[in-house]
Amino acid sequence: MKGPATWIAAVATLTATAFGVAQFAHADDAAFTSNAGIGAVTGRQIYEHICQGCHMPEAQGATGAGFYPKLAGDKKLISWQYVAVTVLNGKNGMPPFGFPADQVVQLRTTHLSDQQVADVVNYLRSHFDNKFPATVTAAQVAALPHPVTATKPF
Repeated sequence: MKGPATWIAAVATLTATAFGVAQFAHADDAAFTSNAGIGAVTGRQIYEHICQGCHMPEAQGATGAGFYPKLAGDKKLISWQYVAVTVLNGKNGMPPFGFPADQVVQLRTTHLSDQQVADVVNYLRSHFDNKFPATVTAAQVAALPHPVTATKPF
């Protein structure tokens, strides 16, 4: 006969599978923290695995241990440049995601390519009651200021 621990583990596995949890990577998975960046993922996946931990699943923001602004229905998102520069360079304690890929381990952050920044910007601006056009390109993001190096980890 199997003990309660085995039964609990089986129920947890079935529950996770039933809700699709087992199908998704977590933010600390190698796919999201490798030196080369996070690979081929969509803007939605970037939001779900990196951004929603602070901004919440429906982009409602949060307060408590810190202040994480609401992104749903945010009029500031009219400027794609504002959103992209914030993702690239960070803001108010948010880490920058535009550092060169060879610095992400040292800085304990994740590198997003210009295409990935464009993808997450487009996702944010076209979801969560935001009705802005999703037309930002990697070339447009590449033309924005990127962080070059940091003198200390975050």
